[in-house]
Amino acid sequence: ITQPRRVAAVTVAKRVAEECNDQLGRKVGYSIRFDDSTSNATRIKYMTDGLLLREALLDPLLSKYSVIVVDEAHERTVHTDVLLGLLKKVQHSRCLHANKNGKISDRPDHSQSSTLKACQGIKIAPLKLIIMSASLDAKCFSDYFGGAKAVHIQGRQYPVDTLYTYQPESDYLDATLVTIFQIHLEEGPGDILAFLTGQEEIESLERLIQERARQLPADSSKIWITPIYSSLPSEQQMNAFKPAPSGARKVVLATNIAETSVTIPGIKYVIDPGMVKARAYNPVTGMESLIIIPVSKAQALQRSGRAGREGPGKCFRLFQECEFDKLAESTIPEIKRCNLANVVLQLKALGIDDIIGFDFMEKPSRTSILKSLEQLILLGALTDDYKLSDPVGKQMARLPLDPMYSKALIVSNEFKCLEEMLIVVSMLSVESIFFTPREKLEEARAARKSFESSEGDHITLVNVYRAAAECLEKSKNANAKEKTMEKALNRWCFENFINYRSLRHARDVHRLVLTLLLKA
Repeated sequence: ITQPRRVAAVTVAKRVAEECNDQLGRKVGYSIRFDDSTSNATRIKYMTDGLLLREALLDPLLSKYSVIVVDEAHERTVHTDVLLGLLKKVQHSRCLHANKNGKISDRPDHSQSSTLKACQGIKIAPLKLIIMSASLDAKCFSDYFGGAKAVHIQGRQYPVDTLYTYQPESDYLDATLVTIFQIHLEEGPGDILAFLTGQEEIESLERLIQERARQLPADSSKIWITPIYSSLPSEQQMNAFKPAPSGARKVVLATNIAETSVTIPGIKYVIDPGMVKARAYNPVTGMESLIIIPVSKAQALQRSGRAGREGPGKCFRLFQECEFDKLAESTIPEIKRCNLANVVLQLKALGIDDIIGFDFMEKPSRTSILKSLEQLILLGALTDDYKLSDPVGKQMARLPLDPMYSKALIVSNEFKCLEEMLIVVSMLSVESIFFTPREKLEEARAARKSFESSEGDHITLVNVYRAAAECLEKSKNANAKEKTMEKALNRWCFENFINYRSLRHARDVHRLVLTLLLKA
């Protein structure tokens, strides 16, 4: 069962294991990047859609699965769209070749890719697919899979009272802060879920809440803040699902990670500034960026619905009601607004040569595909006739990185600077490693200056990573336990205005990529 996000894969797997009255990792388990909780006894496996795509590189027919459920398909992430296209092809191949004994025949089929034909001669059953969507676009999924039957299941939803602002809000972060304290001081019991656009906003608002909470009357209840965003380590993401300490109200600061897939217990109030951070790509310039844009109506409805999962709730939309009517009905699929180089590389590695003819649910522009092919040829991942190059292209496809980062790692080995490049790539793969509080600008700049290198920002990142590693090494030499070592690193990060969560994520990326490089 695939999920678009790690936190959903973990939490749903835990819940299903409880419902089955079984230990997690036995009959029911999950597999995500940096964490695997499965065994040979696992029969129901939750995983991210990206991880299933990587499994397909080693097993093009996904032969160990008899049923695959794609959950939250309405989110239309780039991984989900590629996975849907691949599963459609795999299902057709398994159905086409399976005879009564469930064996793939040796009859040639020129419509299949070379990778799929290489898998002929193995015993395998037809593949069953279930596509789950929380929105009302079931027909487009049904049509895509040849008129597959659609089943509508009514979900449980309590009434949600939606409130709008009278005037436009010029600073939605400040408006969110004010609304949190208005709810805390004036509304009844219940936890708060506030949607923000990214890690930087979440951490900035977290500090502002902590400062203002110190000024609350002595007899008011405490505020317990829990952030949740994609790059946060899994065990820290789980804090959002824990009940607040006695006498405290939980305030969850989340990105759109909390829009669907998961139900955070206790949420009664939702604050929606109506903004989201989305990828944008200009195929003419080849530039990709993250921009903050208004949410779609579908997203706004998903957000307000979070307040009515366990009982009646309230949603505070920090924009005027007339603005809601102007929102787009749904979000543009990510595959139509991102650089496709990584998608093309993965499809080539799966043996799918005709990228333009690949059966995407919604085809990206021809210009975007051609630009990605051109980029991969320049990087040496593809030959001049658009075939996956050996060994460079195959090596790049094995790494879960942007193709430019993968190529940089491969080339760095020739120049004897692989370790330094691995650090740079790991640090560039996460959100900003530095944080600069408004009230401590000069101190933060001075701290950053101690790591800066005249050779450029990349060497600055290497200096930060190595200084952090040195801090951990000192704790290790003092025979400190792992938990104590992490506390020491957290303290060091705070003193040096380094983002501990981003640094920890970079260390995880470093560990994963190093493991893959050693296996190569």
